[in-house]
Amino acid sequence: MGMGMERLRRLWRGRTVTFGLPLLLYLIGGSFGLREFAQIRYDVHNLHGKVDPALKEKLKLKQNTVTLESEYEKLEKSDLNNWENIRGPSLWEDSRTVQKQQREALRLKQSD
Repeated sequence: MGMGMERLRRLWRGRTVTFGLPLLLYLIGGSFGLREFAQIRYDVHNLHGKVDPALKEKLKLKQNTVTLESEYEKLEKSDLNNWENIRGPSLWEDSRTVQKQQREALRLKQSD
């Protein structure tokens, strides 16, 4: 009996039980925990997908119907050959100062 207890104590103090067993418990427990959190996410997503049909019809009527053809017609009407590239302000610059400088440069360009 004493020999079996000694082996059990040595096994309990060994590296496998000290480090390996907690690692396996964290891995397996984490897997189940993540599964539960993911399931909650999908359940909430399914609840948000269910909308009252009357409300859905109201929203459908209010939606702006933009089609590819209507956007293409807008682009055809615009003049894409005559445009000017305008630089926006950098992060460290004040946007009002940059706009003021651009207006001055445009004014000087037009007066020439």
